[in-house]
Amino acid sequence: MSTDNTETNTETNTETNTETNTETNTTTNTSQPSVKTESRRQDVVYIGKKPLMAYVTSTLIQLANVKSVSIIARGMSISRAVDVAQIISRKTEHTGYSIGDIKIDSEPMESKDGRTRNVSTIEIKVERK
Repeated sequence: MSTDNTETNTETNTETNTETNTETNTTTNTSQPSVKTESRRQDVVYIGKKPLMAYVTSTLIQLANVKSVSIIARGMSISRAVDVAQIISRKTEHTGYSIGDIKIDSEPMESKDGRTRNVSTIEIKVERK
């Protein structure tokens, strides 16, 4: 367990140092835009346009470290998120992975023409038994 804490602390310290350096650079040189770094949760896989197996591999790697992982997608990537969850649960069922809670929602987004549209989202929780 100390290995996991060490990795988490190292990442947190790196992010803190990056934010501190960014703030220092921003105050000394006003011509550069400020850069915000967001900390991402380690138990979430965001689905995009990469190949399907890239997300399957990423999810399996995270499941080796944590008990459950959320697969999150929106819009046209929802079908890819469902495929990822199905591959993990069906192809690796002898290792004890299963699909948990599924949340379906929509969120407002501004389109290129300036209008607000609702985009569907899904969150699928994959759990290790």
